[in-house]
Amino acid sequence: MSETVPPPEKKFRDFRHFFQSVAYALDGFRAALKHEPSFREDMIFVAVLTPVAIILPVNAISTVVMLFSLFLIIITELINSAIEWTIDDISLEKRPFAKRAKDMASAAVFIAFINCFVVWGIITYFNWKRIVKLEFLTWPPPILHN
Repeated sequence: MSETVPPPEKKFRDFRHFFQSVAYALDGFRAALKHEPSFREDMIFVAVLTPVAIILPVNAISTVVMLFSLFLIIITELINSAIEWTIDDISLEKRPFAKRAKDMASAAVFIAFINCFVVWGIITYFNWKRIVKLEFLTWPPPILHN
């Protein structure tokens, strides 16, 4: 006969809990920066391309999609790192299922990069005439002209 499982504790949510959650998130971000070279490389990639996405003469929706494609890389890299660290914490011995899980997490990061290149490529292609004219370097911007 199976044992009865007690009901889960009720979680009380208040502002202290919210601030504690933010502190945990910042701890995770700092840990990734400190211990994950690939995360640092991805952050440099995002830091360089974020201003480019903002400056390019594309509409606001395109800018948001470009920025989201960049931050998707950071998100997937964090998840990949968490999976790898969890598997390594369980055991460092070579196990086929552990390798498969790590490879799948790495594939997610790879797909996020492919997504970013495709998004940027499509948006750049359809706005190439405006980009080549360097519209974003003129002052005042054309939108402010009469």
